[in-house]
Amino acid sequence: MAVEGKADASPVTEADRGAELVLREMLGARFPEHGIWGEEFGPDRADAEWVWLLDPIDGTRAFITGRPLFTTLISLLHRGRPVLGIIDQPATGERWVGLDGLPTRFRGPFGGRAGCRPCAALAEAELGCTAPEIFTPELAPGFDRLRAACRRTSWGGDAYAYGLLALGTLDVVCEATLKPWDWAALRPVIEGAGGSLTDWQGHTLTLDSPGEVLALGDRGLLPASLRTLAGP
Repeated sequence: MAVEGKADASPVTEADRGAELVLREMLGARFPEHGIWGEEFGPDRADAEWVWLLDPIDGTRAFITGRPLFTTLISLLHRGRPVLGIIDQPATGERWVGLDGLPTRFRGPFGGRAGCRPCAALAEAELGCTAPEIFTPELAPGFDRLRAACRRTSWGGDAYAYGLLALGTLDVVCEATLKPWDWAALRPVIEGAGGSLTDWQGHTLTLDSPGEVLALGDRGLLPASLRTLAGP
C-alpha cells in the first residue's frame, strides 16, 4: 500500500482517507444536522451543537507494518465536550464504547469487561507510551521522570494503549502532541472505566488544549503523577 507523508512527517494511506469518507457518508446520511471533523479532511460545520470527531486509522505506523495495534476512533461532541467515545480494533474484533455517565462497555473475541484496576503507587504502575520522539525537548524531562518513577514502560500502541488501561492491564499512559481526534474518543471510555484523562496540569482536556495527555487507571495517582511531571 502506498504511504505518503504529511506536513508533520506522519504517514497517511488511501485506507485512512477511504475509511474517513465512508464514515462521513454514513454519519451525514443519518445525522444531517450534525457537524463532522475528521483528521484527513478537516472540519465541516464544526460550530454545530453536535459534532462527530473522526480518526479513521489511529496508529498508521502499526497499520502499514501489519501490527494489530491500530484503531478507529469515533467520538461525538456536544458543544465541544466528548459525550460518546468508541475505540475499535477491527483486526482483533475488540471494541470499547464509552457513553457519558455510564460504565464503559467492551467487546472482545475472548470476552472480558472494561474496568481500570487499583494501583497504590507509581512504583507499582505499568506505563504505556507510543514513542519517545513524540515529546518536545521541553516536555521530555518531565516524561523521563515519570517513566523512572513507574515500574515498567511499554512502547507502542497509540490509542490501543488507552483501551488496555480501560481493561486494567496498564496503569498510566502519558503522551504529548495529541490532536483532538486523538484523545476525544478516549475520554468517555477511560472515565466510564473508572479512570481519568487530563492534561499535565490535571485540567480537563478541551479542543484548545496543547496536546499533553495523562491517562490514569487509578485516579489516586494523579497528585504524584503531576508532581513528577512538573519536577523540582
